[in-house]
Amino acid sequence: MDITHLVAKRSTCIRRQVGAILVKDKRILSTGYNGAPSGVDHCLDVGCLREQKNIPSGERHELCRGSHAEQNAIVQAAAYGTSIKDAVLFCTNLPCSICIKMIINAGIKSIFYEEGYPDSLSEKLMKEAGIALTNVKKSVE
Repeated sequence: MDITHLVAKRSTCIRRQVGAILVKDKRILSTGYNGAPSGVDHCLDVGCLREQKNIPSGERHELCRGSHAEQNAIVQAAAYGTSIKDAVLFCTNLPCSICIKMIINAGIKSIFYEEGYPDSLSEKLMKEAGIALTNVKKSVE
């Protein structure tokens, strides 16, 4: 999880820094952090629409210029031809329902996370898909 936190520091999100790592056979396959797509202005530079509109966490994901850390880890693996089937996801936060659908379809079978995320559909989908979920206590620094 320490590496996941290091990846999260690259985030350009004003509201929350999230990091994700995909691991298989004790090897890091891909990493991701939340932020705007390549070549697009970052929230740090242009502001946060969700913040301006007081949109609560876990709602209206489409009103964000950034991609989630889990999405970026999956996309980076695809961009470089790395199979993530049967990989383990380490993430600073529990994935949202959009991310969990991608995780299910990518064949990721287990998730280790520290903090929750207010998305009841995500939890229902994880349970239905049989994804093993482990809450890891945040270490004291």
